[in-house]
Amino acid sequence: MVVKKLFVTIIVFLGIFGLIALSSCGKGKSTLRIYNWADYIPQEVIEKFEKEYNCKVIYDAFASNEEMYAKIKSGGSGYDIVFPSGDHVKMMILAGLLEKLDLSKIPNFKYLDELVLSKTTYDPNHEYSVPYLMGTTGIIVNKKYVKDFERSWSIFERKDLAGKMTLLDDMREVFGAALKYLGYSVNTTNSEEIQKAKELILKWKENIAKFDAANYAQGIVNGEFWVVHGYPENVFQLIPEEELENFEFVIPEEGSTLWIDSMVILKDAKNKELAYKFIDFILRPEIAAEIADFLYMPSPNKEAKKYRKMKPLYEISDLQNCEIIDYLGDKIDLYNKAWEEIIK
Repeated sequence: MVVKKLFVTIIVFLGIFGLIALSSCGKGKSTLRIYNWADYIPQEVIEKFEKEYNCKVIYDAFASNEEMYAKIKSGGSGYDIVFPSGDHVKMMILAGLLEKLDLSKIPNFKYLDELVLSKTTYDPNHEYSVPYLMGTTGIIVNKKYVKDFERSWSIFERKDLAGKMTLLDDMREVFGAALKYLGYSVNTTNSEEIQKAKELILKWKENIAKFDAANYAQGIVNGEFWVVHGYPENVFQLIPEEELENFEFVIPEEGSTLWIDSMVILKDAKNKELAYKFIDFILRPEIAAEIADFLYMPSPNKEAKKYRKMKPLYEISDLQNCEIIDYLGDKIDLYNKAWEEIIK
């Protein structure tokens, strides 16, 4: 009887202890807040990280670097990790918004391709940023509706496609397209060249349905648009497998922009240690391969190809005629003024 009472007492004690432990565990569950481009990390990858580190990830999306920067600059965003493009990494460094990184906490940094690292002119010593992906923007064509086309930015001059095309709602990307078409650098600060690019974009504007960075992918997949300027990874992950042959991604013969999206930790991040763990997790070769497959993109992780299951839409070697968008300092006002005149 005494033994039975003792056994019951132990069971009750263990039950109470277990409830307390579970309660404490629930209250102590860490939250990582991420601000990134839409549909840029597979949900399965997020869930794997949450499970491994017993945490909750909150993922908010932005449609342009300008939108992202304005929100972070205004303060109080509450985010831990952000995924800006190169020129905006530089802007955020100069604005004092970023945490200086301790790369010893990111051992998987060693897997990044040296070619990609050499392109990070905005943060050459990787003191504040870690490359996530490198790629290009270009033209996606729905060949069910457009049978013949040149692999050129001149497609936006076609009156027969008026109302069925979109350009990105992104100032530097649109100017980059026009400048490359005209034979200029995407980073020119020559006011005459920027003026000529503005005039060309205004001609293109007559034929497009809208400037769009949020819905163009779904629009071309469902047939609302036939030609879009954008990121192929946003489009091809939405296309049903049986429809893939009807779509083509084109890097125009004149060249295009080159972008590197990076992972940065905000200076006022509330969970910096978990942020470090997330960055290192993303750089695991098998995780990097899963991301690249999801987006049909080349991976900047040199070991990822051992784990890849999909063929990318293009290779790093296809980007020779593409130019990275650099930070322009005060000279960006030349673009801002011209862009305002375009979108008014």
